[in-house]
This record gives sequence, structure tokens and C-alpha cells, in this order.
Amino acid sequence: MADGVFVGLSTIDIVYAVDEFPTANSKVTARSQEVFVGGPATNAAITFAHLGGGSTLVTTVGSHSLTDTIAKEARLLSINLLDLNPNFADTPVISSIAVNPSGERNVVSANAVRVPIPPPKVDEAILQKSSFVLVDGHYMQACQAWAASAHDRKVRVVFDGGSWKEGTADLLQHVTTAICSQDFLPPGCTSEDDVVAYLQGQGVVNIAITRGTAPIRFLSNAASGSISVPQVEAVDTMGAGDIFHGAFCFFTSEGKGFVESLGDAANIAAESCRYRGTREWMKHLPAESPVAP
Repeated sequence: MADGVFVGLSTIDIVYAVDEFPTANSKVTARSQEVFVGGPATNAAITFAHLGGGSTLVTTVGSHSLTDTIAKEARLLSINLLDLNPNFADTPVISSIAVNPSGERNVVSANAVRVPIPPPKVDEAILQKSSFVLVDGHYMQACQAWAASAHDRKVRVVFDGGSWKEGTADLLQHVTTAICSQDFLPPGCTSEDDVVAYLQGQGVVNIAITRGTAPIRFLSNAASGSISVPQVEAVDTMGAGDIFHGAFCFFTSEGKGFVESLGDAANIAAESCRYRGTREWMKHLPAESPVAP
């Protein structure tokens, strides 16, 4: 079983199924309400663990009563949890998410900007037995510290580029693989070609840009091209990108190549969109048959 480290955000997601998104000064009645543990690094770690990997999640949990939800989920899924600030007593990061019948979503979240962390320490023993480190750019100091140590040990560093954040330029100096959304725009970049050129200039070897249901663009050494994304009847797209990253890490840890892993991960992410929430897909796609047909 391959081991991997996931560094970044953990949230408590309150998800409402609505017939339509609320407008200003309006109120809508939800058809359902559910609570999940979420966040880019967290959902990726959960996906990796479900598919058969050993996940260590480096995030801030804290001591607030609500955070037991996060700790309990980690225990349930056999995820090793390293708390960046166990003494943080304020409310954890909470996201309010509305999902319409088409699977589209609106998200309100404070992310990690209001949560302080002390100078992070890298657990070298965990890093030594890990095949990669994934960083999502939240809790940037921790992402930079783990990425730098991994780079020094020649451990692969995978970057989940959801959006540009302060400190990303320094973080990219240690990144082997960057999987970015089409919303990821470094300063001065206005197109995908600009983003690719920027990442290559930072020394990133493997680059992929995801575009929702449109084909994934990739570059790896001398190879480049696009990968089709399975078209499914989406019920909920929440967390699909995070699930994609976790699945990609699993397949590359199994020894599959960059392009093949992207394709297999796209199958998993598409399958997850056929179900509500970020966990239901796991009941229909068990670990022993990880690639969707």
C-alpha cells in the first residue's frame, strides 16, 4: 500500500439542495441538508485512502467542539491526522454550499485566511515512507515546508492549483507536478498558454489544466495533448476536482504514467458527479474496482 501526505485545508461543509440559487435579499427552502468534512487536501486524502492508499492529512483542526467532526472522519477512514494548530479554539472553517438540480453549486467559505498556525514542523519519518506530497496552497507556510523537505528528499510534490495565492511562486519552486483549474492565473497570465509557460519557467515537469467537462490539457516533458473527460448526468459536482487529485495520486503511486493516471482520475471524478455529496460515490465504486467503466 502506497503512502502519501496531503497538506492543506480541512473544512466542515454544510450542503443544501435547492431548486434555484437565492438572489439578494431572498430566502429559499432547501430540499435537503447534509454535513460533510471537506477541503481540497482533505477530499483528496479521503479519495486516496478509499482507493487503497495510506493517507496522512496535515491540516488545522483545533480544539473547538465542532472539530470533532473532522477528527472522527479521519479515524473512520483510517487517515493519519497531523494538526497544525491543536490549540486553535475558534470555530473551524465552515463552508455553506448550495447545489441546484443541475449539479451546479455556489460556495461561501472563509477558507484558511482567519486561522493562524505556528511555524510548521515536517515529520521526516512520515515523509521518508511517502511516495508523494500533495499541497493545495492553503496554510501556505505548511505547504512550503513540506514541499521543500519532500523536494530535498526527491519525493514527488503534486500541486493542486485551484487559484493563485500569496506564496504560490515560492511553493512552485519545489513542485514536480501541477494540476491546475482553468481559474488558476499567476500574475501577468491571461491565457492557458501563459499559465503553461509560467509553470514551465518555474521548473514544473508535469502540467495539467482541468476545464470542468471539457478535455484536460496536459504537458509532460516532450509530450502534450488533451484527454477527454467522461460525460455523465451530473447530480452534484461538489468536490469533483479534489477527488480527481486524490485519484491521480493513487494511480501514479501504483506506477502508472502521468497521462494514464490523468485519464483514470477523470473517470473517478466523473463517476463522483453522478451522486450527491462527496462520499456517496464511494459506496458505488468500491476500492477493489477503482476505475469506473
